[in-house]
Amino acid sequence: MPASGERRILAQLRRYGLLLKQDKVLPSVVGLITGEALAASWWSHPRAKEIFDLLQALSERSDILETKLIDGKVTFVYEPLWPAWLGVATCVEDWQTAGLSVAAKKLLTEVKRAREREASGPAVKELELRLCVHTEQRHSESGKHVLVLENWANWAKRRAVRALPVPESKRILERAAQALGAPLSALPWHDKRRVRAQVRARAKQR
Repeated sequence: MPASGERRILAQLRRYGLLLKQDKVLPSVVGLITGEALAASWWSHPRAKEIFDLLQALSERSDILETKLIDGKVTFVYEPLWPAWLGVATCVEDWQTAGLSVAAKKLLTEVKRAREREASGPAVKELELRLCVHTEQRHSESGKHVLVLENWANWAKRRAVRALPVPESKRILERAAQALGAPLSALPWHDKRRVRAQVRARAKQR
């Protein structure tokens, strides 16, 4: 990771505890590197290689968790917020469980039982958006990139993280998101419209 880029990104993460990968309004890694509020994909930007290298370096850091927290977008969570993150991710509330597809429920059960499981497809996205599992890109033995789903109990054990109580966890993450400039509705437990839409969609499939 280039020194100047690393310093800017880590300074923002230490300041807020959260940082988006890319966003048109909120502080993000792509915005910090380019100095622009990109609406299109960063892949076509002249500094795409630098962006890629920085994002890759962030994903490999042991003190940064990559999730889909704010508005369902890739969000980097700095280590001091992990106990609060774990408290929310393991709360098993309606915003996580209501309207889950049969495939997502089955996959979640398998991940809880096996601790880790390779998977792809719509069911994975459902679980990611509801913070039900930890996901990580890894190299398989054949050299290919695979997406590995891990249950939070196993992740917490590996990282030696203990969850805070749910109400405290929510307050901490809400303050961090608001300090970043995100409205509370950007957080999944406040996004009532998304939950209701998911429930309606699943009901129509029955």
